[in-house]
Amino acid sequence: MRIMIVTETFVPATDGICTRLANMIKIMKKQEHELLIISPDLGIDDYCGIPVIGMDTISFPLYGSRPWGMPSRKIKQIMTEFNPDVVHAVNPFLMVTFAVHYAKKLNIPLLASYHTHLPDYLDHYRMPLLKPILWEYIAHWHRMADVNITVSETLRNELLVQEIPTLGVLPRGIDLEARHPNFFDEKLYQSLTFNLDNQHLLVYVGRLAQEKGLEQLRVIFEHRTDICLVIVGDGPERENLETLFEGTKTSFVGFQHGEALSKYFATADGFIFPSISETFGLSISEAMASGLPVFAAENGPTLEQIKPGETGFIFEADNEMSLMKSLDYLDHPILLKKIGLQARREAEQFSWERATRSLLDYYETAILVHEKVSEQKAY
Repeated sequence: MRIMIVTETFVPATDGICTRLANMIKIMKKQEHELLIISPDLGIDDYCGIPVIGMDTISFPLYGSRPWGMPSRKIKQIMTEFNPDVVHAVNPFLMVTFAVHYAKKLNIPLLASYHTHLPDYLDHYRMPLLKPILWEYIAHWHRMADVNITVSETLRNELLVQEIPTLGVLPRGIDLEARHPNFFDEKLYQSLTFNLDNQHLLVYVGRLAQEKGLEQLRVIFEHRTDICLVIVGDGPERENLETLFEGTKTSFVGFQHGEALSKYFATADGFIFPSISETFGLSISEAMASGLPVFAAENGPTLEQIKPGETGFIFEADNEMSLMKSLDYLDHPILLKKIGLQARREAEQFSWERATRSLLDYYETAILVHEKVSEQKAY
C-alpha cells in the first residue's frame, strides 16, 4: 500500500505515539509498503529511509515545551502528489485536521486514531467547563473518518459514549530485545541508590507534566527512608518537581535513549506510575518486558495491562495510604522476583510485528469501507 501518515507528533520527540509510529513504520517499510510522514517540523526529513515532511510549528502556553504543527494547505498538494491508498490521521487536533479535511475532499480512504485524551487534561489545568466544546470538536473530525481506532478498550467505550464510531483497539507493541531484564546494570543501581545499603529503587519513565501526578510520590519519603527514586524524562513540570523533591533521594536524569534507556528500565526494584490521565501508558508494558513489577495508579487502561497481584500492584490515585500500602511489597523480595518474571512472560505476547499487522488490517478495512460508501453514494 501507499500509506500517508499525518501526525501531531513524531520523532525525535519522545512519547507513546512516537514510539508506536517509529516501530510500526519500520516494519511496514520492510514489508515494502511505501510511506510518507507529515509531522511538525522537528528538524528531520528522513526516518529509516522514509521521507518526513515537516510543517511550521507554534507553541501553546499550557504546553510550551512541545511544538505543534500549523495547519497548512500544503498538505493538500503533498497528498495529491503522493496519491496514497489510505491516509492515517494520528490524533487529529490541529495540523492533522487539515489531513482529515483534504482526504475527504480528495476522496481518499481515511483512518483516524485517537491517542491523547485531551478532555481529561482540562481537569488538571482547571478548565473542566470547556470539556463539552472540546468533545464536540474532537467528534467532528473523527466522525469524518472511514474507520476510527484507539489504544484501549476503556477509551473505545468512552468514544462510543461520545457517539464517535470506533471500530477497535490497536494492540500494544514492545521491543522485546531492547526492553529486557538483561539490561540490569549493577553500577547504575549503586549510583541511583547513592551507594547506600538496604535501599529499594523505583523508576518512572515518561513526560514530566502536571497531568502525570508525579507530585503525589513526594509522600513516599515522609514514610520510608529505604526508597530511592529515579525520574527519567523531561517536560514543563521538571523545574517544579526538582524543587518539590529537593532533599530526597530522587534523581532526575532527563530523556534517555537507546541502550541507556534500556538500562534505566531494567535497573530498579519496581516501576512506579502514578498517572491516571493515560490512554494506555505504553511505558508500563515496557517496564513489564524489562522484568519489573509495576506499582500503578488504578484506571481502566492500566488494568488492561496489569493483573493485580500477578504482574504488578495497584493503588488509588491521590491516596497516600493506598500508595504506601502497595509499596509494602518492596519488603518481599521473593514475591517481587516472581511478579517480575510473570510480568516479562506477559509482555512477551506483544511484539511490534503483531501490532503492525493489526494496523495494516485496519488500513485495509478503511479502504473497503470507503469503497462501499462511495458505491452507495453513486447509486
